[in-house]
Amino acid sequence: MKFGIIREGKTPPDKRVVFSPQELLKVKNNYPNAAFKVESSPIRVFADEEYAALGFEISEDMTDCDVLFGVKEVPVSQLIPDKTYFFFSHTIKKQPYNKKLLQACLEKNIRLIDHETLVDENGHRLIGFGRYAGIVGAYNAFRAFGIKYELFNLKKAEELKSQKDLIERLNRNYLPPIKVVLTGKGKVGYGAKEMLDGMKMKQVSVEQFLAKEFDEPVFVHIDVEDYYRRIDGSKGSKSDFKENPTAYESDFEKFSKTADILITGHFYKDGSPEILTNEMLNSAYNAIKVVADVSCDINGPIACTIRPSTIADPIYGYYPREKKEVPVDHPAAIVVMAVDNLPCELPKDASEGFGEIFIEKIVPAFFNNDKDDILKRATICENGKLTASFSYLEDYVK
Repeated sequence: MKFGIIREGKTPPDKRVVFSPQELLKVKNNYPNAAFKVESSPIRVFADEEYAALGFEISEDMTDCDVLFGVKEVPVSQLIPDKTYFFFSHTIKKQPYNKKLLQACLEKNIRLIDHETLVDENGHRLIGFGRYAGIVGAYNAFRAFGIKYELFNLKKAEELKSQKDLIERLNRNYLPPIKVVLTGKGKVGYGAKEMLDGMKMKQVSVEQFLAKEFDEPVFVHIDVEDYYRRIDGSKGSKSDFKENPTAYESDFEKFSKTADILITGHFYKDGSPEILTNEMLNSAYNAIKVVADVSCDINGPIACTIRPSTIADPIYGYYPREKKEVPVDHPAAIVVMAVDNLPCELPKDASEGFGEIFIEKIVPAFFNNDKDDILKRATICENGKLTASFSYLEDYVK
């Protein structure tokens, strides 16, 4: 079996890769019967020469590879028929902008495996860049706060090399005794928490956060049961919420009245109620000045996230009274950071972390006859047809 690392073709370009040179060497050493090839790339965070120095073939022709690994969507014109592809396709929620991509995979007899659909037998995701989205999102939250109040002007994350550099920059700056609320206890939430812990910010309980004033910056880390409540007044739970999201309503206003910064890493699915509503933001009691919406669901649970922002221009102002975008320096603006590809700002760390987990969780499936059905569960289409698990996409591709 021959594996290929493809060049990222989406615009704007993405510097990440599934395997760093050292990680690819590890796979090669663990599975000496497999062959590997790397497509030449001028933008990848690891240069062609770094792969070549470890003995990997660098080429412009990937047609002899059986399995091709990428990160972002592959442009339709670059898809090679009759191959197995791994990349984030952004099709499983019927995203209209990628309909032609999935149609092309069917027409070209491609076996498509989405990194997002790689799950265990309980449906828990095995792989992703969520941790790094949380890391960069938290950094950007404080960068936005510094800009809004003209306290400090941090370098963009993409100008720094590692998470360690981000933390070091944050620790240089004085923060007033602000309160930060962090939602979600998945990979995104804990990635963001790594940054707050790295800043040695004090973590407090929900009760302390809501009732006390502090003479230092503090944060609270909350989950579904803290910011949603059952409409009928009965006791809720995270598992119940996932099954019955429409039975819940937001209970977040107690935090919007006390927090200066919101960093999101929440779980959200279609049909879930809003978390931070426009009414809360427009209230005379609202205290939130900066929202770093790492989850970035447009017109979703965070009312001020009205569009994604970009790495080049990461923040915008939101005026809740008129529900519209305004300049960041507008006196009533809530500053929103809603970059939807945050891990791109930390490509080396993100790539190495992703590859490490991919080697542990996914690669063995190629060599043990997929005994745990990891590849089978994750396959969206093959042999020109959608698989049974993804048959709900039939109307989408037609």
